[in-house]
Amino acid sequence: MTVAQRQAGTVQGIVLLLPITMAVMGLIILVPVLPGMMAHFKDVPGVEYLVPLMLTLPALCVALLSPVAGVVVDFFGRRTTCIAALVIYAVVGILPIFLESLTAIIISRAVLGAMEALIVIASTTLIGDYFHGREREKWLANQTAVASLASIVLALLGGALGSFGWRAAFAAYGVSILFAAGLMIWTWEPDKRDEDSAQAASSDGRFPWRAIMPIAALAVFGGTMFFTMQIQVSTMLSDYYGISTPGALGLYSSLAGLSVAGGTLLYRQFTARLVVPTQLLCAFGLLGLSYVLMNHAPVVGQFSGWLVINQIGSGMLLPALVVWAMGRLPFEVRGRGTGLFMSGWWLGQPLSSQAVAWLRHQNDGNLPATLQILGLLCLAAAAVALIGRLRGSPRRAGSVA
Repeated sequence: MTVAQRQAGTVQGIVLLLPITMAVMGLIILVPVLPGMMAHFKDVPGVEYLVPLMLTLPALCVALLSPVAGVVVDFFGRRTTCIAALVIYAVVGILPIFLESLTAIIISRAVLGAMEALIVIASTTLIGDYFHGREREKWLANQTAVASLASIVLALLGGALGSFGWRAAFAAYGVSILFAAGLMIWTWEPDKRDEDSAQAASSDGRFPWRAIMPIAALAVFGGTMFFTMQIQVSTMLSDYYGISTPGALGLYSSLAGLSVAGGTLLYRQFTARLVVPTQLLCAFGLLGLSYVLMNHAPVVGQFSGWLVINQIGSGMLLPALVVWAMGRLPFEVRGRGTGLFMSGWWLGQPLSSQAVAWLRHQNDGNLPATLQILGLLCLAAAAVALIGRLRGSPRRAGSVA
């Protein structure tokens, strides 16, 4: 069978979904062992800053290096890059088991972040290469669900490994070798001949700056709103509802993760069929409404309800944006375009914490009032989407500009 005759199916979809868990693992797996690391390196000057930096550095690398990763993916090939990055990820991921210097561990984490960027861009681009139309929408949406569910499993795994000492948690990174093997066995390097005829005919190979840059800019805003509640949920529960035990906080975090997966399922079943402005109206509308009403939730039960609604909106937002972006990228530059989009999205993670900190300062430290401001911004975005819908848009998210 020639490459052009190959047809991607469920096996390829699953194999390409698994690498996205590496981006989640970079952060989640180490959260339970942070106290152990702090204690081990307590004599290192600035340890209170360096250990948190070690934790979040991979995500920052994904945000900053994704555009470069997109160029690499297009130049060297999507499958080849993904396999190589997964292997290197495993090697540098487990290195801290043997490293004694905190500085050396931080350097290894920077390399890990660079590999994460390559893995996320390459696997997402491969989904765009292998699948088209509704199938592409399904598998891209599944990325969000898998990442959310993986965060719950990895948090439990990190805690279990941490019982053997903080170094043991780093052993989990070796699983990426298995994912690389799966790619080698069940995937192939895509070719432009795999593109559907309509999309291939509409492409001249040039980079669609005018189509992608607005989506990438919106991804910064969307990513900021997406990550805010995931970061702030523990603070809300402990400071305003008196819930501070690790078990209870973990339960609420799991509820948030399941709700994101639920939002992705709703996207797949219902909103994926709608035009882009309607999809954004639904996602930003749910985010905005929930953020505003969290400021008016006197008991934890009401807050929990709005948390679920908020995370459902988050679960609908990411696939809507990524499918929209993917539909406007020709084969030759799909990696670069995906890199720009992912850079904007992941920048939302550090920006969300900074934005909340600044707004809280303006509101005398009132976090619920700060979330209400973010909610009003989301409702404004929903209003813009509504205007776009009323003006009429013939395109669905997966169509090519």
